[in-house]
Amino acid sequence: MNEHEIAKGLEVWLLQNLLNGSILMGLVSSGLMLAGGYFDDLERHLKLRVSRELWRLLTVVMADLLLAGVLVIGYAVLNPDIMADIKMAVPFYPLATLLFAAALVLRLFKGGHDERSPNHRRALWLTVSANLINIIGFTFVAEAASGEYLAHYASPFWTYLKTHFRSNADPIGLEVSMVTFLVCFPLLVMLGAWGVRSALGKMAASQPKD
Repeated sequence: MNEHEIAKGLEVWLLQNLLNGSILMGLVSSGLMLAGGYFDDLERHLKLRVSRELWRLLTVVMADLLLAGVLVIGYAVLNPDIMADIKMAVPFYPLATLLFAAALVLRLFKGGHDERSPNHRRALWLTVSANLINIIGFTFVAEAASGEYLAHYASPFWTYLKTHFRSNADPIGLEVSMVTFLVCFPLLVMLGAWGVRSALGKMAASQPKD
């Protein structure tokens, strides 16, 4: 094994673990949002006002940071070369990334932190839907029945999923990956543009008027 193969193996290992970790990050982020009532109950036990403000800031910001991490990793692996190297469930993971991106824009720039705002509930449902898509892709495609199992118990169902919806499955998985990229990448760019425009609009609205 030469240096190039070692470097490539380390790259694939790192990206695969980042991708798998991002799935857990998305679950934790949704959990923090769903536990808002629980956090409010705990907040009542905090005596100092500063402690309450820090607690509320921590629970809100942590969810946003996790969403941002999921989005960055989702963008990093959404390209044809990496998709061909690592084991992704397509189109599941990229679709989930789009939903997470939309949820983050709503939370950061569209009043999604305010529990009274409709965008708060929309962002919550987007993250829950994204996690459901990731769970289906992870369980039934990325971590489908192993080759050892299929060698003893042939299953057209598991074989079809592994050969059609894994990004590195040759040739059908590679074709599905390319179609997924051509559809999802422009949509992700559009969501990014929406986020930038929303951020600039919010900054302009907050500027003092002469």
